Amino acid sequence: MHAVGLTKSFGARTLFEDVSLRLVPGDRLAVVGRNGVGKTTLLRCIAGQVAPDAGEVVLPRGAVVALHDQRPPLGRAITLGEYVAEGLAQVRAIETTMRSLEERMAAGDHGADVMGAYDRAQKELERQDGYAWEAWLERVQRGLGIEPDWVDRPLGSFSGGELTRASLARALVSRPDVLLLDEPTNHLDLQSVEWLEIALAEVDATVVLVSHDRWFLESVTTKVLDLDGEKSKVWPMRYSAFRRAKAEALATQATLAAAQAKEIARLERFVERWSAGTKARQAQSRKKQLGRIERVAAPPTKERAMAFGFPKTERPGRLVVEADGLSVGAGDALLLRNLGFGIERGQRIAVVGPNGAGKTTLVETLIGVRRPTAGRVSLGHRVMVGYFSQHAEELRPERTIIETVLGGTALTNTQARTLLGRFLFSGDVVDRKVEMLSGGERRRLSLVQLIAHGGNLLVLDEPTNHLDIESREALEEALDAYDGTVIMISHDRALIDLVATHTLALEDDGVTIRPGGYSDLARALETERDEVQAAPAAKPKPAPKPSSKATATATKPPRRRLREVEKLEVRIAAVEEELRAVAAQFADPEVMADRGAVAAAGERHVVLERELAWLMHEWETASEAV
Repeated sequence: MHAVGLTKSFGARTLFEDVSLRLVPGDRLAVVGRNGVGKTTLLRCIAGQVAPDAGEVVLPRGAVVALHDQRPPLGRAITLGEYVAEGLAQVRAIETTMRSLEERMAAGDHGADVMGAYDRAQKELERQDGYAWEAWLERVQRGLGIEPDWVDRPLGSFSGGELTRASLARALVSRPDVLLLDEPTNHLDLQSVEWLEIALAEVDATVVLVSHDRWFLESVTTKVLDLDGEKSKVWPMRYSAFRRAKAEALATQATLAAAQAKEIARLERFVERWSAGTKARQAQSRKKQLGRIERVAAPPTKERAMAFGFPKTERPGRLVVEADGLSVGAGDALLLRNLGFGIERGQRIAVVGPNGAGKTTLVETLIGVRRPTAGRVSLGHRVMVGYFSQHAEELRPERTIIETVLGGTALTNTQARTLLGRFLFSGDVVDRKVEMLSGGERRRLSLVQLIAHGGNLLVLDEPTNHLDIESREALEEALDAYDGTVIMISHDRALIDLVATHTLALEDDGVTIRPGGYSDLARALETERDEVQAAPAAKPKPAPKPSSKATATATKPPRRRLREVEKLEVRIAAVEEELRAVAAQFADPEVMADRGAVAAAGERHVVLERELAWLMHEWETASEAV
């Protein structure tokens, strides 16, 4: 695909201008830039959902384009399974065509037009890997954390995060020629993000994506489109290399512009001094020289970035949080049981685990927002909690921005306005109501409120959601300089690596605390897997007793993984049985005399073989994990 001169404005404001791209299958382009420069709008222009003011997008004939964006599919009276399967509409249309042609062939119509149409449909189905669509659909749903019992539920019964995962699955299962992804890692746990990175490496498509997840960008992308104000430039390199190259280019541009400005000033002084004097001819020559100089523009002044720091805190006791025999649940579901651990002053704990494992429930139980199902939680001496929730639930929509910050604090109006200004809220903006704010603005306002209230134990639930990269880096710097204790839930691997001193991983129905950030966690898990695979069969060790130390382990066997292995074994047996039945058809004279039946049996045999190969791979992976 390629785009030429794409320009888009809203009113008097130009989002982007003269954007041109040329991409081939296998290219993975990251679109980067500050919030508000039109990244999502550019994706919608490529998808044909928004018309550009100028320019055009040119796609290969018959190319399939799939867009995943942040607008959940609301108001549709269908199930989640039906919604995801819409991505398979083209494959199913080909299958319908083939069935119709097979019926004609079975009725004796073996004309050249029928046979030619069947051959073309079969080749197109093979091109789209349509024979393996069922296995691919299940792999995508499993990888993105879509549970089997979700598919029959209506869309209206799901949360916004669950619906955005369904939208991503719908885009992926279509196996498009051009795949457009807007913040694909939002609402995914770390396991699903890692699965998505692998899946995108396998997809034979042109991928254009918007993301603020720096680790994801580095892992996936091969090119970067930088939307910087109204200008744009494609950098043919990975994300980290782009950051370095752009910084070096801006530094070089600034040096050249400064040197040129100095030379221009010298020439202008000469012309002004001698234009009517004894050196008039030389002055005239310098004037012509000035007219021939091609100006080097100084780099644009960098837009205001969110800059802040947390105030000094009162020093608490050594043990900040202690759990003893703790069990937590949501409703009637018991999520975690019999936990024992402690968090000490100054530690920065990153809580990680799959979606639905109980991360938010655990953290809210630790700080008293929820009551424990069993056991005890206690906060240490002089501990003051500051809580930053995932959904900004602490914000009241009817209040203005300034009222939100002043409420419950001792700040003066001037102090509140100064603090808001550091978070890019200034002037009349502070009089806007919370209900009018975007998701990113609400996150920034919640951070202002957190700082205004203070605290020596910060509890942060997905603090980087809806923040652009510059704002995330500012948050990292502030947390790094913060002198208190931090407990944070995050899927931002870069944030975890830069800030966390320990990770608290939810594993089955227990937790394990390990030193280090995300990279340390990944290495530790890999080492543990290698040790399990290398170790000889041995009697199971007794479950450890709860401890008040800053370590904890799972107290029950991985039942979920065992069930997964058992389900896979049942499916493998069923597929093998059907394969034997299909193979037997080739020895049946009646089947062999029917060309349509032979074709159908051959296609089914191919589908089953591919599904069996995928199931065996999944079974091996699950068995190793157990």
